[in-house]
Amino acid sequence: MAETSPTLKPVATKFSKETYLYWYELMQLIRQFELMAEEKYKMEGKIRGFFHSYAGQEAIAAGCMTATRAEDGFITAYRDHGLAIAKGVPVNSCMAELYGKATGCAKGKGGSMHFFGREVGFWGGHGIVGAQIGTGAGLAFAEQYRGTDNVILCFFGDGAARQGILHETFNLAMLWKLPVIFICENNNYAMGTSVERTSNVIDIYKLADGYEMPADTINGMSAEAVHESVSRAVKRAREKGGPTLLEMKTYRYKGHSISDPQKYRSKEEVDEYKGQDPLQTVKNTILSGGFATEDDLKKIDERVEGIVVESVRFAEESPWPDDDEVLKDVYVDKNYPFIVD
Repeated sequence: MAETSPTLKPVATKFSKETYLYWYELMQLIRQFELMAEEKYKMEGKIRGFFHSYAGQEAIAAGCMTATRAEDGFITAYRDHGLAIAKGVPVNSCMAELYGKATGCAKGKGGSMHFFGREVGFWGGHGIVGAQIGTGAGLAFAEQYRGTDNVILCFFGDGAARQGILHETFNLAMLWKLPVIFICENNNYAMGTSVERTSNVIDIYKLADGYEMPADTINGMSAEAVHESVSRAVKRAREKGGPTLLEMKTYRYKGHSISDPQKYRSKEEVDEYKGQDPLQTVKNTILSGGFATEDDLKKIDERVEGIVVESVRFAEESPWPDDDEVLKDVYVDKNYPFIVD
């Protein structure tokens, strides 16, 4: 048994050592990737265009991963770096995409908002607010049509919850009992407008009531709570019980995008949420539970740092896309098979 920190009280947990160490390493990888990418954007100007950081919301990605199988698909909005990395899109190709390089996960054509990884079931970040909600249901319909028991996790923000497509999709998903989990990452602000200023219904999970869809509100800063809620929803979907709406209460540490001055919230508010930092919470549990020592975690940190540094080297040494790539992947070739077994 590893020694515990003298400042932490031992805690009992039903999750294993392996689970906590996986969560810690994944969340640290996402956090350090975002911080490095922000540095390359702001300080060196090597990354340009839109950039939406996932820092602060890592517990959602971590909890969702341990509650699902590799065959299950993820689809999300434009704050997509963390979920792409969690699902297994190579970190090198993620950084290269931010650089606009040919080796990027979208061939350098999508940038920050359009990460993609079909081979690992990451069906993209989507720049049009709410567009992925309908597409996520479509992916779930495909799984149902093929007769699998795979599920689709469809992520969107609190801003997208005000889009009309959400209601159309909820109606159809419940009618057809589609195996889709709708996850609202409610980080309190749609760009710069608080939830309270956008709707009379501030408890987003209640939007499911009109369709008699199972729903719940979750502490999205807790990997444990995320895992448990997603596990229940996934089990229901696999057993043909249809969709679930989960409202994950979380918080983004950075602005809406990298150019956001964040004048709509106070430093005190941000600091208050940072006191609930999901990465630090998992670290505390690991230490107090005797799952690892500070030195063990430092080794993980060093490994993560090496991965992120290597992704920068890979991106900077990768070639730019050829000029003849401009019109490729824009239109479907007339000979392309629309039905793929």
